Amino acid sequence: MTKDANKQTSPAPELTSALEDYLETIYELVRDQKLARVKDIAKARGVRAGSVSPAMRRLAAMGLIDYAHREYIDLTPAGERLARRIYARHELLTQFFEKILQMPSDEARANACSMEHSLSPQGMEHLARFFEFLQICPDGPELLAKFHACSVVHEGSPDCLGSCQKVRNQQKNSQERLFSLWDVPHERQARVAQVEASAQVRQTLLDRGFLPGTRVVVIRRSADGQSVWVQIGGFELQLEKNYAQNVLMILED
Repeated sequence: MTKDANKQTSPAPELTSALEDYLETIYELVRDQKLARVKDIAKARGVRAGSVSPAMRRLAAMGLIDYAHREYIDLTPAGERLARRIYARHELLTQFFEKILQMPSDEARANACSMEHSLSPQGMEHLARFFEFLQICPDGPELLAKFHACSVVHEGSPDCLGSCQKVRNQQKNSQERLFSLWDVPHERQARVAQVEASAQVRQTLLDRGFLPGTRVVVIRRSADGQSVWVQIGGFELQLEKNYAQNVLMILED
């Protein structure tokens, strides 16, 4: 790689997600074998060599790669800086999915690859600070261990280290009681605490916007008593009773 990769330059050019992927692939190949070849890039990206060349010409026109010899490709100083940034986003997201959420490695990297293109510098900064908290705070490892073992977050976990379940039981007898969405009083505002359902039902509810902390207002119930209309995220949504019963809510004043 080039020696002056840390030199300050003008703002990086705007790249499509596909070009970012190509630049990241070149970065990894150059890191591992000093130079990248078109056929290596094609193999790594799972595409034909003929489709690589147009992307290389665009990256070269942006001043991000040296493509003069057509076959062998190297990063320019500007290209290396940008590639490092893209790669860092990818690694940070991979760590989050794999180490924090404990997703399988291949799924973690696939999700990171999909999200890295839209992660803003501000988003990266906040995510990095979260990891720094886990490293620096004396309670960080313990908190992460509690999260990984929590029987509320991870269904069926046998060795919960925290007191989540105890707190939930206490809430039933306190002002901040957990209600199912179905039992929330008419026109009363509440916020989502947890979606407690099978994987398929849970995904459906999350896709409909029932995320932790989201405010919901019960508007009306169907005449047959089998569904409820709620206001969520500025829209009205009809929810079947069996779905509404799986959303745990906290009433708000």
